[in-house]
Amino acid sequence: MNVEPVVSQNTVATPFPTRPVAGVQQLLAALADPVRLEMVRRLTNARGPMPCGRLYDGINKSTATHHFTALREVGLIERLVVDGHTLQRLRVEEVDAAVPGLLDAIVAKANGEAAALDA
Repeated sequence: MNVEPVVSQNTVATPFPTRPVAGVQQLLAALADPVRLEMVRRLTNARGPMPCGRLYDGINKSTATHHFTALREVGLIERLVVDGHTLQRLRVEEVDAAVPGLLDAIVAKANGEAAALDA
């Protein structure tokens, strides 16, 4: 799935308070859930903030909210409000500074598995 970010370089975004990036054990635990892993995979592939509804399939909004909260609590994502719309942003730089290579390795594997399922 190829998705484009919805925030241009000229858009002003208002971030909510963020948490520090958690330790590797907490990050891996958050990414062990297949729904959260898919959310992170889509955010990574988009290379920018995305609307919440474009980050999941097959679950209801309240369940998605639970998963977004879990990802925010370990510092993987942050919530932004842009022109009145709520977006999620993957905190790539912050996570890479805390645990170098973690996102690249996990998302590369997840992309490979998703491609195999689509084939």
